[in-house]
Amino acid sequence: MNDWYRPRNNRVIAGVCAGIARKLGIGANWVRLAFILLIWFAGVPLWIYLIGWILMPNEP
Repeated sequence: MNDWYRPRNNRVIAGVCAGIARKLGIGANWVRLAFILLIWFAGVPLWIYLIGWILMPNEP
């Protein structure tokens, strides 16, 4: 069973960070901050975000 969902609420762009945060049990803003910092310094999480946007289904 796939429990990695992009929530319909608490989205900023596509809900990928909110979905990851919900799965890990932490605040979505912490995941967003980590993504921003990693994109700033490495650029790789941008591709991870785009792949997550495509592969993670919306919450039913």
